[in-house]
Amino acid sequence: MKVGQIVAPRHIEIIDYEQPELADYPDGTVMIKTLHSAICGTDMPSFALEHPADSYPLGPGLSIHEAIGVVIDSKSERFKAGDEVLALPRYIGGLSEYFLSDASVTMPLAEFARKDCILMAQPLGTVVWACRKLGNLLNLDTVVIGQGPMGLLFTHMLSNLGARTVIATDLVDFRLEVAKQMRATHTINAANEDPVAAVAEITEGRMADLVIEVVGHQTETINQCLHLLKRGGTLLAFGVPDDAVYDFHFAEFFRKNIRFIGSVGPDAPNDFPLAMDMIAQGRFDVSPIITHHLPFTEAQRGFEMSLNKKDIAIKIVFDYP
Repeated sequence: MKVGQIVAPRHIEIIDYEQPELADYPDGTVMIKTLHSAICGTDMPSFALEHPADSYPLGPGLSIHEAIGVVIDSKSERFKAGDEVLALPRYIGGLSEYFLSDASVTMPLAEFARKDCILMAQPLGTVVWACRKLGNLLNLDTVVIGQGPMGLLFTHMLSNLGARTVIATDLVDFRLEVAKQMRATHTINAANEDPVAAVAEITEGRMADLVIEVVGHQTETINQCLHLLKRGGTLLAFGVPDDAVYDFHFAEFFRKNIRFIGSVGPDAPNDFPLAMDMIAQGRFDVSPIITHHLPFTEAQRGFEMSLNKKDIAIKIVFDYP
């Protein structure tokens, strides 16, 4: 089978790899033929950062984890050959013609005409998981920092949950245009405008009840969140950290009585099916974020587009033969 493999920093090769034998894996394992997979922001450190030389090549198919496909073999009573599923890859990453998963993190696909949209239930499920921690959002002033794919999903979700204002910030205009399609009430290009002053004006001085940081991979924006929050507000950190230790403005956090919540991952058996239902029932339109389809053999191009924000790329979906 064909598999994408990171063989050096910022370099992916498509290699031949022996298709696994299901008998070699534990009960509950399912083998899946991939239909679509997609790049997530959490995949980028594996591709872009320079790891120790002896760690290359990285594992086959890594680190793609957003994937849907058709079961071709199963060691689980829950699934049989021919079932269409959304699943988290195990043992082999999702940048592969075939991958393995466990029944505990495999869910039947909801019926919907666009399977690439149903694939978005995987990232949306992590947004569902994060929003479970937030309580009632009705009539709140909210800010989402970062309008990549995850930030855009948060923007739509906050609108669905009844926020009074959903203020989207980013440095890239084309993302902010999509944020409007994802139901942002206001947009701020932080490269051209002071976000603190803009949020103060939009909220008539109230400042934000909730700020969600969805950028990650640097340490600056987490402190910007503190400046945007009102006393007693909530900061949700969702962006993936590359640094183990942050230079954090603790005194401001402390004196403003801010609630700080971290969120990573989903509760897969609950959050993925709910996310699929929201999409399939027309309550959550993910289509604006899907900007490109590429053959998975063009993974190198796809990762470069995502990393460098080329060709107005937001969410890149890989298609498999």
